[in-house]
Amino acid sequence: MIKIGIIGIGGMGTVHARNYAQLAGCKVAAICDPSPAAEEAARQFGAVWYRDVEEMLTQADLDVADVCTPTFLHKTHATAALRRGLHVICEKPLALHYEDAKAMFDLAREKQVQLFVGQVLQFAPATKVLRKLVQSGEYGRVLDASFLRLSACPRWVKGGWLFDKEKSGLLPFDLHIHDLDLLVSLFGAPDAMRFTSAGRDGLSYREHYRFSYEFGGTTVSAEAAWYNGDLPFTAIWRVYFEEAVAVFDGAALTVYAFDREPRTFDLEEKLKIETGINLPPTGMFYEELGSFLKVIEESPQAPPAREEEILTVIRILEGINQSV
Repeated sequence: MIKIGIIGIGGMGTVHARNYAQLAGCKVAAICDPSPAAEEAARQFGAVWYRDVEEMLTQADLDVADVCTPTFLHKTHATAALRRGLHVICEKPLALHYEDAKAMFDLAREKQVQLFVGQVLQFAPATKVLRKLVQSGEYGRVLDASFLRLSACPRWVKGGWLFDKEKSGLLPFDLHIHDLDLLVSLFGAPDAMRFTSAGRDGLSYREHYRFSYEFGGTTVSAEAAWYNGDLPFTAIWRVYFEEAVAVFDGAALTVYAFDREPRTFDLEEKLKIETGINLPPTGMFYEELGSFLKVIEESPQAPPAREEEILTVIRILEGINQSV
């Protein structure tokens, strides 16, 4: 039985706890969060409640620490758990600086434990189809692609840590990180990149970014935004292969080619678990966390997963923030 301690039982911590409850062979043994609601959450999930991270790491019998605290606390909490020889699952982003992320991976390797980063888009149904299309070469190589990830400004946290670059990394680390992580996992590190940004005067952050990446002979554009307008959340993409174009409109994925009917893919998830946050029921987190636990169970001392890709993404995003 893999025993898990969740650090931070806000929105994402609750998502993780709900999914662990559905996964065999694991148990949320402890929850650490000083908020008044955390005691009730611990009771709900049958876990021991701690207010202090070091107290939990010292007293609880754990195999895994799952870090779901705000971004600026990830380094502190993940490092503390790694030093105690625990496997760590950390919500994205692992860190806001390349050197901090690299130090955590180095520590995981030294302690011979796993360090996972929750880039859940990797487990989305549309992502899995796109990966197969790219890897199989069924429609030739990718020539061009466009990714959009747009939302209204998250006003519910206005003035909070999300709008502090040193604490959240702002829009690049909040939204664009999902698409960039996918691109790097598909094509490797980009050969070149450039970007522009825009926003109203008087703000401490930019509201819209337009990125362009070169991967060999493939050009990929991407946009990310926190608009000052009530735009519904939009996450769509279009990928142009040599012999077809694949379009994901946020709900359906269709491949269009000459002389044949459009090809559609079944993206319906067999398992859907309520998230408790502003995401519909989904099986993505179940697959993500289940895959992490499988590695911990079967190959606990293997090299940390996806290290090079995660570090590449953080290095690029850190460079973007340093340029703005």
